[in-house]
Amino acid sequence: MPLPTLSADQVEWVAQQVVGYIGQQCQTYRPGAAPLTVSQKTVMRPFFPDSALNSARLVVLAGQRVNNPRFYGELIQMGFAPADLPDFAHMVAITFVDTVVSHETFTDRLLFHELVHVVQYAKLGLPEFAAKYVKGFLSTNSSTSSSTQSWAYQSSQPST
Repeated sequence: MPLPTLSADQVEWVAQQVVGYIGQQCQTYRPGAAPLTVSQKTVMRPFFPDSALNSARLVVLAGQRVNNPRFYGELIQMGFAPADLPDFAHMVAITFVDTVVSHETFTDRLLFHELVHVVQYAKLGLPEFAAKYVKGFLSTNSSTSSSTQSWAYQSSQPST
């Protein structure tokens, strides 16, 4: 089923809600997150700037899941089906600016993928990252096909 068509003002509202959600989640999880280990930095150093490796913080949740945004209720009222909205509790990991929250132990591939998002946030800033994510989601009907996710997935694929 296609997503509802939103006005420019509605798209902007959704992007602002995403900015608020990401900022709040970063504040929630960053205090319990740890810097990359020396080993993780060594493996990732050929691919990422030191600024990203030094700013990134990681946390693996045990016995809990990331909650979906509270504004989902308003999106449902706008015509979104609950099944069409990204379900954060079922994602392997989520990057909130420079804080990566995972539901699984970090592998090199997972860490690489999430560090791409850390770099995206650093280059774009939170508001632009959120706007690109929302517009990509609305145009593709998929949280994994947004421009920010496509860039991260493509970057995470081994070169042949």
